[in-house]
Amino acid sequence: MNGPFTPGTAIVAAESRFAVPGMRCAGCISKIEHGLNARTGVHAARVNFTSKQVSIAHDPEITDADLGEAIRALGFEPTLIADGDAAQDETDAMRELLRALAVAGFAAMNVMLLSVSVWSGADGATRELFHWISALIALPAIVYAGRPFYRSAWSALRHGRTNMDVPIAIGVTITAAMSLHETIVGGEHAYFESALMLLFFLLAGRALDAMMRRKVGDGVSALARQSAPGALVIDADGASRWRKSAELEPGMVMQLAAGERLAADGVIVRGESAIDASLLTGESAPQPVVPGEKVFAGTLNMGAPITVEVTAAADETALADISRLMATAGQSKSRYVRIADRGARLYAPVVHALAALTFVGWMIAGADWHQAMLISVAVLIITCPCALGLAVPVAQVVATGALMKRGILVKHESALERLAEADRVVFDKTGTLTLDRPVPENLGDLDAEQKRIALALARVSRHPLASALRRALEEEGVRAAEIEAAEERAGQGVFARYSGQPVSLARPDMAQSTPSVALNTGVAQTVTVTFRDSLRPEAAQMVGAMEGLGLPGSILSGDTAEAIRPVAKTLGLTAQASARPDDKCEALERLGRAGNHVLMVGDGLNDGPALSAAHVSMAPGSASDVGQNAADLVFLGDSLAPLPQAVRVARRTMAIVRQNFGLAILYNVLAVPLAIAGFVTPLVAAVAMSLSSLIVIGNSLRLRRAR
Repeated sequence: MNGPFTPGTAIVAAESRFAVPGMRCAGCISKIEHGLNARTGVHAARVNFTSKQVSIAHDPEITDADLGEAIRALGFEPTLIADGDAAQDETDAMRELLRALAVAGFAAMNVMLLSVSVWSGADGATRELFHWISALIALPAIVYAGRPFYRSAWSALRHGRTNMDVPIAIGVTITAAMSLHETIVGGEHAYFESALMLLFFLLAGRALDAMMRRKVGDGVSALARQSAPGALVIDADGASRWRKSAELEPGMVMQLAAGERLAADGVIVRGESAIDASLLTGESAPQPVVPGEKVFAGTLNMGAPITVEVTAAADETALADISRLMATAGQSKSRYVRIADRGARLYAPVVHALAALTFVGWMIAGADWHQAMLISVAVLIITCPCALGLAVPVAQVVATGALMKRGILVKHESALERLAEADRVVFDKTGTLTLDRPVPENLGDLDAEQKRIALALARVSRHPLASALRRALEEEGVRAAEIEAAEERAGQGVFARYSGQPVSLARPDMAQSTPSVALNTGVAQTVTVTFRDSLRPEAAQMVGAMEGLGLPGSILSGDTAEAIRPVAKTLGLTAQASARPDDKCEALERLGRAGNHVLMVGDGLNDGPALSAAHVSMAPGSASDVGQNAADLVFLGDSLAPLPQAVRVARRTMAIVRQNFGLAILYNVLAVPLAIAGFVTPLVAAVAMSLSSLIVIGNSLRLRRAR
């Protein structure tokens, strides 16, 4: 199933979540979802492959134990997840992978050193000693490091099915057993290093995959932290009592002090203030609010105390909707990784069948069992899917390092794949195309005394426009005037007296198409100071470069049309204004249905769902925590030059990946017939297997020189 559960779509009385770490591919997802959905009493089962969890909506008569047994019957080992358990289970699994990886790597290095001596010509007692030392090092390491594969393979086999871990476990076991046999009988060759290297490469790939998947949930977690833990509720008798967010209900009345975040959506019933609503609009400037206006959970009350009647709470708030949008959109979209997984899934059973047929064929041809087994083991070793498994992750790791040197951080394992496919780019405005740093435009209209008064008034307020005016005047070396009785009125401005005259820095009386403040320095001495939001460096060059790469751009912003128009005109982009988070997601969905692969570039809390829903996404380093966690890539610094750089590197990376696939396939096409014909010993097979991986790694390292 796709998408989250929606209340009201079915009569559901219970929901359970299980961690299923044994899921490895799309086939596992299909098997679990279809198997559970076919069960009586199960309303819906949805797998989240990113977190390797399954959520099951079911009748209350069905227990968690029943559901766990149903998953086991499908060949997977589930773990029931209680609140807060998922993160700990994921951490424990990661620690186990890293420990196994360290053991396999340490043992492989030591056994390889001993093998070099054997390959160099050591024989007799010396060779036998080195083989026994290798066995003492390798066998415990193989047992320990191979546990993730052995457990998964055994679970699949005892339920009458196979998975990718079955051939891996068989190959490692046979290789180790043959090596031990050769050691016992004093044979010339042992192949412990082959088994250890196979485990090391496979564990490295799984550890990398687990690290990347852990990042996907960070965006939702960061967003959840924007919600207030509760609110002070005023009862009908006038008494006040603190209630947790989960206890709030529509109709309750909340009292919010200045500096508090809202714990629920509601309508202001008393008081005037200024609200930081960047969560929904992306506009950093606080918005004045009065009785009758709607306010939303997670937004910040920056002015005076207000009283709010709750209209939506808990999972029904706008903040919860954004979290659901991000969780739904955050599924893995990796195409090349799926191709590699499917190829390896089909490839491994064929190879092991081929090895068995090779053994039988040589026995029929008159070979003894020892020779036939050596040849079949050579087939197993030489056809190791390491090169195929490394084709994607090695290129991605090298490209990620190259981009990091350019100030671009890659956060998702499939980001480069999807970035290479992008054919259109959509920008947020504030904080993305612009620096979100207002700059006063007409300070030259003020005389020296007006500047001194303006600086004194600006220092009283923390409003973004006042702060921008203060910085600009201080940079000019202006000295502040002496003012008296200064006070800031929420949603109105700063008021004071200077030389007995009333002065103010306030909202203009008339609506302005650009951000502005009215400076009143005495009778009939009012000057309107306008502000512009400066473009990021190289914004125009970036737009031209992206168009040259086949990515035409447009603006999709929560700002007003008046605020967007100057930026759109300067950059030559079309624009959609006043877009809320759901509007942005709908716009991206329309582009997707039209066949576009959209690159979304945004920074704010309100951009989180769009960044997750886009085919691929980027955010500046100055973005909110939610924006950075939801984005696939993050670029540092003020300049927009990294955007076309990232696209070029991504396309080069995918070209290298395709080459790696070709090299891995070519290697097997040439090597397998030679091994079946008996021209390749297990030792040569181990070297060839390692060489195929090194060729793929070497080809990927060319990305370090990509410009």
